[in-house]
Amino acid sequence: MDFTGKTAWITGASSGIGAALARDLAKRGAHLVLSGRDEARLAEVAKDCDETLILPFDVRDDAALADATDKALNWKGGVDLAFANAGVSQRSRALKTDMQVYRDLIDIDLTAQIAFSQSLIGHMVERGSGALAFVSSIAGKVGVPLRTGYCAVKFGLAGYADALRAELSQSGVNVHVIYPGSVATDVARNALLGDGSARGSSDKAIDEGIPADEAARAMLDRIAAGQREIIVARKAEEQMGELRRTPDKLFDQMAAMVADGYMDRLEEGN
Repeated sequence: MDFTGKTAWITGASSGIGAALARDLAKRGAHLVLSGRDEARLAEVAKDCDETLILPFDVRDDAALADATDKALNWKGGVDLAFANAGVSQRSRALKTDMQVYRDLIDIDLTAQIAFSQSLIGHMVERGSGALAFVSSIAGKVGVPLRTGYCAVKFGLAGYADALRAELSQSGVNVHVIYPGSVATDVARNALLGDGSARGSSDKAIDEGIPADEAARAMLDRIAAGQREIIVARKAEEQMGELRRTPDKLFDQMAAMVADGYMDRLEEGN
């Protein structure tokens, strides 16, 4: 993919990976739609980007999503690339985690990201082009302690994306799943504790992680190269991700099933 002149919509764009993606895409000539809850922080990111539309909203608000989708699609005549990036992490033992924390993680990190995708796939399929990028995590490949809920939603997001890729394989719409390891952002500081409160402090692994701009550059380079499963991590995290990498042959097999009429036969009861 050549990003020049393309319209890219990023959720969770006010900081961290989302903000870094926006700045890098701007350098590559893309038009940016920036979404998040904090309009002031989105405006700070927009200062570094030309041709930017700011659409602040809470990803859990279906009515706000519908309104934002309408505005995003009408701004430049469509959305070419969408990043389902908004989310929150977790740092708590399962034995000490309230059930509401799991519900919140599912709502924010999974259900809302699926809703974001669902709001755009009809438009992309009708145009016969586009790309969806889902930001999962190495914790979406490997069960990591203190992240039972976070792992569940990130595994789930990857499952939705992989199945969607197969369904859309004949449509001209590409689906990418990104698995970052430790990236130097506020993800650990903002993570939910067992009672649902924000942790308020970071991890050494996060603080010493991949700089966000470096991670974003790697993600975009690999999307441009057409990679479907993108692991951006170092050392042990990279090794864990690679051990659980899905072979391209399997993705191709799923696409071949769709091309052979699998979905049509199943819907017809055959």
